[in-house]
Parts: sequence; C-alpha cells; structure tokens
Amino acid sequence: MVAAGDPPPEASGPTGVLAARASRWLGQQYADITKLRQIAAQHDRTAAKAQQRASRLNTRIEKLRHQATLLREKEQRVLGEVPNLEQQIKQYQRDIEAGTRRAGGGPVSSDVTGLQYRLRKVQQKVVDRQQKARSLELAAATKTQKTAELKVRVSRFLETSRLSEQEAATYRKRADRLQLVHEQEAGTSAPPVAPSAGSPPEPPSGTP
Repeated sequence: MVAAGDPPPEASGPTGVLAARASRWLGQQYADITKLRQIAAQHDRTAAKAQQRASRLNTRIEKLRHQATLLREKEQRVLGEVPNLEQQIKQYQRDIEAGTRRAGGGPVSSDVTGLQYRLRKVQQKVVDRQQKARSLELAAATKTQKTAELKVRVSRFLETSRLSEQEAATYRKRADRLQLVHEQEAGTSAPPVAPSAGSPPEPPSGTP
C-alpha cells in the first residue's frame, strides 16, 4: 500500500523496454560511427605511407639522375682529350716517315725508334681514354635504367595512395551520414521536460 504523499512507483512496462531498446540502438549507431572513422583513419595512414615512399623514391631518382649527369660530363671531358692526342699521333707519324726517308733504306736511327715508342704511348693513351669513356657511359646508363625502374615503383605507390584516399573519403562520408541520423534520432527520442517543482499548477479549465 502506498502511503499518502509518497510518489507513485515508476512503471516498468512497455515504455521502459522501448527506452532501453532505443538507448541500445543509439549506442550501436555510435559504435558504428567510430568504427567507420577508424577504418577511414587506417586508409589515410596507408595513403600517407605510400606518399612518403613515393617521395623518398623521387629523391633517390633525382640523386641517380645527378650522378648519371656527372658521369656523362666526365666522359665528355675524357673524350675531349682524344683529338689532341690524335694530332700528336699524326705529327709523330710524319716525323717517323721523314726519319725513315733520311735513312734511305738503311737501319733506322734511335731518333726514329724513339718516335715510334712515343707514338705507341700516345696511341695507348687514346685507347685508354676511349675505354674509360665507355665505362663511364655504362655506369651512367645503369643509373638511368635504375631511375626508370624506380619511376614504375613511384607510380604504384601514388596509385595506392590515390585509392586509399578514395576509400578514406568514402568511409568518412558514411560516418557523417550515420552521425546525422544518430543526432536526429537522439533528438527525437529525448524525454519531455518536466515542469519545475516551484512553478504553480495550472488552473483547471473553466475556473473563473
């Protein structure tokens, strides 16, 4: 029996069950929103990591390009010495011919053999520089080929970054839509505001 003046006990009927279900539903929605935002953040991290790798590879590509350019410049400097050596060769050949003619078919002098020795040395220098130039060109071509391979990897990383950013944007949009629905349902399921204890009761209708 309820004593006079005591508030009536709260009814735990269908209304309480519906309120519990609504609360549980809103909680599940909030969990779904946070999960979607977590997945979006994971895709953002994947995109950023792919961009970081692509940036590092681009730096390495520029370094290899610079090294290849230096090698080719060195190759040109080495080949630039060959014309002067070829002029020396022609001069030695003319001097040898003149010395041979002076000998008149007899034994050549030490001057002629000395010229022949110096001619061979200059010819060896030409061959050495040509070989060095070929080695430099091979090294430069190898670095250029490496840059081409790295460009392919950069393209793959950039494609991965683009796809991950799209996925992240998709999950964020889903989370935003669910957030909007969650806020709307939370607003409609809010309980009505009870009148304050100090406010006077409204007079019944028909009272003068």
